[in-house]
Amino acid sequence: MTEGQLTQKKDPFGALKITEFRNLMLGRFLFIMGLRMMGTLVGWWIYELTNEPFAIGLIGLAEVIPAVSLALYAGHVIDISEKRKLLLKGVALYWVCAIALLLLSTNLTTGAFSNLQIAIGIYFVIFCTGIIRSFTGPSFGTLVGEIIPKDLLQNATTWNQGIWLSASVLGHAMVGFFIAGFGNTGSLSIVIAMVTIGFVFIAKIKPKPPHKQEVEQKTLESVKEGIRFVVQTKEVLGALSLDLFAVLFGGAVAMIPVFAKDILKVGPIGFGWLNAAADIGAIIIIFIITLFPVHQQQGKKLLLAVGGFGICIIVFALSTTFWVSFTALVLSGILDGFSMIVRGTIIQLKTPNHMRGRVMSVNSMFINSSNELGQFESGLAARAMGVVPSVVFGGIMTLLVVTTTWFKAPSLRKMEY
Repeated sequence: MTEGQLTQKKDPFGALKITEFRNLMLGRFLFIMGLRMMGTLVGWWIYELTNEPFAIGLIGLAEVIPAVSLALYAGHVIDISEKRKLLLKGVALYWVCAIALLLLSTNLTTGAFSNLQIAIGIYFVIFCTGIIRSFTGPSFGTLVGEIIPKDLLQNATTWNQGIWLSASVLGHAMVGFFIAGFGNTGSLSIVIAMVTIGFVFIAKIKPKPPHKQEVEQKTLESVKEGIRFVVQTKEVLGALSLDLFAVLFGGAVAMIPVFAKDILKVGPIGFGWLNAAADIGAIIIIFIITLFPVHQQQGKKLLLAVGGFGICIIVFALSTTFWVSFTALVLSGILDGFSMIVRGTIIQLKTPNHMRGRVMSVNSMFINSSNELGQFESGLAARAMGVVPSVVFGGIMTLLVVTTTWFKAPSLRKMEY
């Protein structure tokens, strides 16, 4: 057993005893909670405006285009920048985007513009958040590596994933209640408050200047070095590729507004809980792994977890009962949460400090953006074959990806850390 594993076994709260890490986690919790509320609200809002499932898919496309296009450059910028300051700029710009959505939701705007014009405005704001996210997403992961000593990285990564998922579940679940009680405008006001308070906590972190060798490195050379590291580190590349395709085809969450409104008929509150279900499951597994870390056969267990995720998606697609649908999504979250922990730990442990920005940006391209690509794929497939068949198709494709990876990537199946 390694020193880090012994440290984590003795004290599962070790990383949280570091003040800067606590401030980063508090800031991230509030920031992500606000963003998840905003993202969930926008999906519901767009479907109300258009009554078209494909329009939900376009939200993902609007965000993923700039996020992927700028990801590699953003990684270079993060590595040569003072990381705290860069993250604070990104959070402030998200705040501006939330203000813009708030203005689009007011009675004055809805009275002056058509539903189509408002929808176009929403897509434009989401496009802007994609630009910002290409910098903010990797910055959080980079700061974890800068703040935490290596022997606590596995513990810190588990907490980092747990904080993200806790914020996500609360954001998903609560916004349904807020939409029902306060409407879109009131809900966006709460989002703005969350982002503001998160900014305050992040501002308490000490400056994190760049490493000297990265300041002197040219942009293209820096970007190539980051790509080479990911490609040559087979465990990292394999895990990222597996999740990319699994999330791309298993993006049932994108169609939850349709299931909630037209199939299960549960309204905005049920919609919020369905959105939160996968994250509830992920929080359960995060809590378990924080206390009982996984020490053996992580690669094999990763593949089995992603396969189980695909089965859960199929069950969700075929269900016409709210509690069956909710349970299937909770189980999918447990399995997906396990995958996130394994992947995140591998990346943090194997990445040198001076390359964290670039590697986290590549990770963002593979994983975070796969959610939006999956959302677009779900919308496109729903338009082509219907909502339920499209989600079943996604689950089957996830199983095929896992089966192919099992036989074609034995190094990932045998991977341990």
